[in-house]
Amino acid sequence: MGSHSLITTLKNLEGNARGCVLTEPLWGIPYNLYAPYVSVYMLAFGLTDVQIGLVTSIGLVFQVFWTLLGGAITDKFGRKRTTFLFDAVSWSIPVLIWAFAQDFTYFLVAAIVNAVWRVTQNSWGCLLVEDTEPHLLVDIYSWIYIAGLLAAFVAPLTGLLIGRYGLVLTMRGLYLLAFVMMTTKFVVMNVMVTETQQGLARMKETAHQGLFEVLKESPAVLRQILRSPATLYTGAIMLILNICWTIRNTFWSVLAAEELRIPQQHLALYPFARSVTMLLFFFFGMPRLQRAAQLSRNGLGERGLMILGLVGFVVSQVLLVLVPVGSYGLLLVVTVLEGLSLPLTSTLLDKLTVVTVDPKERARIMALVNAAVLLGVSPFGWLAGRLSAVNRRLPFVVVIGLFLLAGVVVYMAARSAEGEKAS
Repeated sequence: MGSHSLITTLKNLEGNARGCVLTEPLWGIPYNLYAPYVSVYMLAFGLTDVQIGLVTSIGLVFQVFWTLLGGAITDKFGRKRTTFLFDAVSWSIPVLIWAFAQDFTYFLVAAIVNAVWRVTQNSWGCLLVEDTEPHLLVDIYSWIYIAGLLAAFVAPLTGLLIGRYGLVLTMRGLYLLAFVMMTTKFVVMNVMVTETQQGLARMKETAHQGLFEVLKESPAVLRQILRSPATLYTGAIMLILNICWTIRNTFWSVLAAEELRIPQQHLALYPFARSVTMLLFFFFGMPRLQRAAQLSRNGLGERGLMILGLVGFVVSQVLLVLVPVGSYGLLLVVTVLEGLSLPLTSTLLDKLTVVTVDPKERARIMALVNAAVLLGVSPFGWLAGRLSAVNRRLPFVVVIGLFLLAGVVVYMAARSAEGEKAS
């Protein structure tokens, strides 16, 4: 195991990558403990499927606003400072609101405040990658996902707590735990990291500019994006997959609890199974597939692995739509397939978003790309809620079509990249 690429990467981590990766469990564990139950928690307070979708969509609209500002804020105030301040606002405050929630208004306010995390998505991403060797990125992003998956080993405890104390009381406790662990993570990481070289350069360049002056330069950055087919393809893939994950993450627990009649205390078994599957795949499957992709001569390479992951997702969602009421076993098969597919899509997409943009303008390019993605995603929470109100399986029929479309775009991106190399 000592020669395993993931283990080697972890041992040799240094600088900002070390600070980001080693502190990530303090965020990933509490988030993954409460995340599977968010929608059924809202149902417990009388929210309808449409209201749940509306909270998601309104939150996404505010995320668009903060994403647009995120690049300018990150350049103006630096990667380190921005990450610390906006992490505290976007996570420490909302988890407290969720902990004491009473009705629709609480969830709406929390979603609006939580939208600020889009600023730190930009700044934290820059902090992680800017002084890091590109060939390490897939392994580093794998460790970021693994940090969250560690919650799998305590997730069954959540089910036991729900069985004993009920959903609402258990969720309130998980949110309070999240406040303590996440806030600790933000403080510790801030001590461990330093400002990046690119961050120092951008802070110097923007020192005499106001925030909105920096923002006014966005049209030039947009033109740069439009001239880059690789960035456009990556943005399209991000858009489609984010729609899929928004629908899936919002309505999976609603489908499982309300349509398939899985008891609430048993819902934790499925994130547990998915997390264990992903952990095993990260360690034993991904390294072999990456080596195969690097040796590939058909032009697809790592994008071919993404297509493989998308095929897995299509099969899993088809099965999900067909799961009979009360079928624990088939739902488990669906969950395992998702666990095998997610590492192939998420880590490779994360890498693509880094390597396909101009490093000198990474903060602002990613801000504009993410804003465009969010703008496209934002109606789908509400739309999926409307579909779920008609039939709780319908949102996942839409997801199947979107995963198929994503596969087509990934294939086109691979062919475009191969054509650019040839020319």
